[in-house]
Formats: sequence, C-alpha cells, structure tokens
Amino acid sequence: MSELNPALAVPEIFIALSSLALLLLGAFRKQEAAQGISALAIITMVLAALLVPAGGSVRAVAFTGMFVVDGFAVYSKLLVLLASALSLAMSMGWLKHEKLERSEYPVLVLLATLGMMMMISANNLISLYIGLELQSLSLYVLAAYQRESSRATEAGLKYFVLGSLASGLLLYGSSLIYGFAGSTGFEALAHAVSTGTPPIGVVVGLVFVLAGLAFKISAVPFHMWTPDVYEGAPTPVTAFFAVGPKIAAFSLLVRVLVGPFAEMTQQWSQVVVFIAIASMVVGAFGAIAQSNIKRLMAYSSIGHVGYALIGLAVGNQAGIRGVLVYLAIYLFMNVGTFAIILSMRQKGRAMEGINDLAGLSRTHPMMAAALAIFMFSMAGVPPMAGFWGKLYVFMAAIESGYIALSVIGVLTSVVSAYYYLRIIKVMYFDEPAEGLDRGVSGGLGVIMGINAVLIVVFTLVPAPLVSSAGTAAATLFGG
Repeated sequence: MSELNPALAVPEIFIALSSLALLLLGAFRKQEAAQGISALAIITMVLAALLVPAGGSVRAVAFTGMFVVDGFAVYSKLLVLLASALSLAMSMGWLKHEKLERSEYPVLVLLATLGMMMMISANNLISLYIGLELQSLSLYVLAAYQRESSRATEAGLKYFVLGSLASGLLLYGSSLIYGFAGSTGFEALAHAVSTGTPPIGVVVGLVFVLAGLAFKISAVPFHMWTPDVYEGAPTPVTAFFAVGPKIAAFSLLVRVLVGPFAEMTQQWSQVVVFIAIASMVVGAFGAIAQSNIKRLMAYSSIGHVGYALIGLAVGNQAGIRGVLVYLAIYLFMNVGTFAIILSMRQKGRAMEGINDLAGLSRTHPMMAAALAIFMFSMAGVPPMAGFWGKLYVFMAAIESGYIALSVIGVLTSVVSAYYYLRIIKVMYFDEPAEGLDRGVSGGLGVIMGINAVLIVVFTLVPAPLVSSAGTAAATLFGG
C-alpha cells in the first residue's frame, strides 16, 4: 500500500505530458497547427490504448492505494479512448467547415479523456473527485466552445451551474462518508461497512454521492441539463458528450457501488431501481415530441442510461457483465448516428431537424441504410446488437427477481421504438422538400460505415464482446 508504482499509470502520464506538449505547440503555431494538433491528439489516444496494461485481470494498486488497475479498468479505458478518438476524428471536418478550428479543442478533449481514465481507476473518494473535476472542467469549456453562438454560451452556462451543484452534492456526500466511516479509501470503506450495520451517516452520504454521479450520467431526476446542452453545444461536442464522459461516469458509478459499498446493496439498489425506472420512462416519452434530432438523441441517451442501470441495480456479476456489453454497443450506435448528424447539410449549412432527413434513402442510400441499422439497434429490434444489449441486462434482472423492473424496461422499449422507427419512416417514405447536400466527408463516411458493420458483426458474432465483458466484470467480484 505504501508503493507509488507509477508504471500502472503510464497511459495517464503519457496523455498528461502529451496534452502539455500539444498545448505549447498550439500556443506557438496558432491557428495553422489546429488540424495537425487534432491528428496528433488522435495518435496520442491510440498510443495510450496500446499502453493500457494488457491482461489486467490481476488487480494492482498505485499511488498509495489511490489508483487501481484491473480488468474492469482496462475494458472501460479502452472504450473511453476509442470514444474520444472517434469523436475527435469526426469533429475535424465540421470545425474546419464552420471556421471554428482552434488548437485548444483537441487539447481539451485530451484533458477530458485523462480525467475519465482517472475516474475509472479511482480507488479513493479524493482521486475520484480529482478525476471527475478534471473531466468536468474541460467539458464546461467545450460546451461553450462556439463563442459566437448564444445557444452554445447558454448550454455552457447551464452545464457549468448544474455541474457545480452536482459536484457540491458529491463532495458533501463524500465528507459524510469520511466523517462516519473514518476513511476515504475504497478498501477501508468496504471493511467499515462490512463489520455490522453501516452508520446512518454513511447511508445518507452514499445517497448524495449517488446523486452527484447520476448527474454525470444524466439519469432522472438529474437529467434536466441534457436536452439543452445537447442541442446548444456544437454538434461534435454533443457527439463527445454522448459517449466518452457517459461511459466513464457509468464505469465510476459501477466501481463505487459494487466495490466499497457492495455490502450495502440493499440500501443503494432501491435508489438505483428508482432512477432506472424514471430514466426509462422520461427517455421514452420525452423524445416523442422532439423535432430536433440532437434533442431526440439527448432523451434517447437518458433512456439508454435507464436500461444500463437495470444491470447495476442487480448488483451481481451477470448484471455488471450486461452493463459492460450495453456500454460497448451504446458507443458504436451513438458514434455512428452522430457521424450522420454531422453530415447533414443543406447548401453548406448544418441541419438538425428530423424532417431534414426526408427522402434520404434516395439522395444518400448508404447513409440511410447505416442510420436505419443504428435506429433499429437503438430500438432493440431483434436481431440487432441493441436487442442483445437489452437482453443481457433484462435476463440478469429476471434471474435476480427484478421481474417488474424488466417488464417496465420492455414496455418503455416499445414506446421508444416509435421515435426511432419514425426516423426510418421519414428517410424512406417522406418526400424531401429540399434534399441534403450530396457527398459526405470521407472521414465521416468511413466512421459511419465501420460502426454500422460492427453493429452487424456483433449481431452475428456476439461471443468475443460478451466474453471480454464477463472477464472484466469478474475482476470486480474477485474473479
């Protein structure tokens, strides 16, 4: 416990040093270096993914117990690095077209990614908070990145104010836990709550911590920022928000609840069940009236968080395996969808309306086919990958006796299918008033194509992903 063991944090150290180097490069080279810095940032993430310890099924700690690396951390970090790299790659053409290229953008994405990786490996309430704030501060700036836009400025301000409130709840809860349990380290907390009935202060503190983390994953009733920020922020930033930070925050939530507070499952599972049901219902019904596709994706993400929370509410290895499978499929569905949203232009102007997709099957048949794959998968239509993601969490819940929760999940899936299938109907059956511009950026076309293929591949060959998710989940339970 006394060893620093910095070798376990080589990917994080590499990203931190690379971020500083790219920041200096941007300061000296100004605007002409923006594209090059973005490319270097993507290369940095790829190299960091290669540095993430392979075969991390053996649990090891570093920095006097503040930082942990295991199979779960390796799995989650690879997802986060992939999400960040794809989001940054998608943003390059859009930012250039909108004349928003600045060297700060890739550096902020890198720093946010560093915070996410620290969150995933947090083994102490203090390191948890440091990683969370490093991520959040970068995201606040990114939300308001388009300074000339009043919508983006409003989105950044809303996100900052509400995010600060969530951080305050998290800090207050952490202080209560420390005050009643006598430690901030996860191992010491696990020992403190397993030696009898946990003090009421620890239970109350955990509720506050849960509230703070629920904000970060945009779970109901802490979701109020999501539609406005998704709509107001620049589209590449929205794409980034929808995948990387959400996966990292969910991974952190899993580590906190099934790690130090595993003995308190009966207490926290009630809260998780409530926010899972609320998120599924709000996500399903809130999206129906939306005409802006970014707002629709915001409510969609709220609903998907609810489905993933079903696996967490179960609190066992099968449930966490279902969560990890779901997060991986969620990543590819969302990245592919946002690649298509970034390609929506009329006479060079970015479009965000669902009705702007009218007749897409005639003007862009391959793009329409890819979006149909993503929408069918998000709706959970068999045999698409999204169906299997939901099946794993529902089966884990049924096996553990959460039958009513699974039934609610199925019913809300039926409701949400309406707005996903509506997009397909608009693409294939509506007459376009004015079609989208022909031609798609090569990079965006490759990304949407690869993600569509991966969704289909998982549909046909699910075993590799399920196996790796099962191995990662087992490390949280001493497997």
